[in-house]
Amino acid sequence: MKSEHMLSRREFCLCCIGAAGLAATGGWLSPRDAYAEARGLVSLIKDSAAKSVIATHKLRNGITILEGSGGNVAVLSGKDGLVMVDAGISVSRKQMTKALAEISPAPVTHLINTHWHFDHADGNAWIGSGGANIIAHENTRRYLSQVQRVEDWDYNFLPVAKSGEPQHVFSKEHTLELNGEAAVLKYYGPAHTDGDISVMFREADVLHVGDTYWNGIYPFIDHSTGGSIDGMIAASEANLAASTDKTIIIPGHGNPVSNRAELRDFRDMLAGIRENVAKLKRQGRSLDEVVEGKPTAAFDAKWGQFVIDPAFFTRLVYAGV
Repeated sequence: MKSEHMLSRREFCLCCIGAAGLAATGGWLSPRDAYAEARGLVSLIKDSAAKSVIATHKLRNGITILEGSGGNVAVLSGKDGLVMVDAGISVSRKQMTKALAEISPAPVTHLINTHWHFDHADGNAWIGSGGANIIAHENTRRYLSQVQRVEDWDYNFLPVAKSGEPQHVFSKEHTLELNGEAAVLKYYGPAHTDGDISVMFREADVLHVGDTYWNGIYPFIDHSTGGSIDGMIAASEANLAASTDKTIIIPGHGNPVSNRAELRDFRDMLAGIRENVAKLKRQGRSLDEVVEGKPTAAFDAKWGQFVIDPAFFTRLVYAGV
């Protein structure tokens, strides 16, 4: 995660907005202080997205990744119009519209949400208002259609506009035949949230796994809507089983063009930290004592340099073991 583009997005991350607090306290923020910092995270992310340039990564079989508006967005182009996986953040509409037009003048006809979080679904409303059919897991529609709180951010998200609600939902699996591709949508079960799905473009052998995979950075796990460390590990195993060494894997965050070897490293990191935290917890250590024990230390240099810092990730794991 050393690229200039990736580093520029640190302007909105917890690492930076918490820097003054870390300097003042000489250590990690307390849970209350961390939540106070996180309250401003959503606004900071939106402010950054409003100014960010959209980076384009062309893959194969008419599939392109758009990076810079929230999570990594995949776009499949062809005679049936544009098919998007995730929508980014609505304040990026101008940049996203330009990037989409450079792929094809065709309209967006289908939008797939990998889950409900705002950095993946906030753009639903403007894309849906253009006539796109929005598809998601049934839990994702439920969260998008009501006020939804994320405790770890101390933030209440308002319902999306009606135009942004998924019209088609499924419970286990759904397949779309568009632009010469079979897009196979599969539900993981509870993972990052309890509404996460993967999207496999079967002919292209390109797999979008949403926020079940953060490439090179510690992931957020949303306990408020059913996420857990065990679910994340199970999703990683499912992603490994669904891919080969030739599969292009698109993570929800981090370097957007990934592969099975990098995904395996992510799975191993999750499993290693889970075991370290569980061992300390079995010894009767409190949350603060586990954080002080630095169970992520062996992984921090590679994974702990972005939004979710080591202490925050330790707290997320502790809550799930």
